[in-house]
Amino acid sequence: MYVIITYDVEQHKVNKLCQYLRQYLNWVQNSVFEGELTTAELIEVMEGVKKIIDIERDSIRIYTLPSEKTLKKLLIGKRYREPTNIV
Repeated sequence: MYVIITYDVEQHKVNKLCQYLRQYLNWVQNSVFEGELTTAELIEVMEGVKKIIDIERDSIRIYTLPSEKTLKKLLIGKRYREPTNIV
């Protein structure tokens, strides 16, 4: 499935969360990751995220689609960064 994850977390957690998500997804913009995951990988990602964040203060949004083919992406302005999953 194609997954988009966005987050709004306390500043001191940003780097740790970013490094964690880069193991699984492409970092496409500040606080935005996307890419293909299996159901098992998504569960693994969600469990790992729960260990990093404070569920009372931080917010994670996960959007799932059957595949990237079902997603229409529009970009206005400069591409912030090339999609990459290189750690």
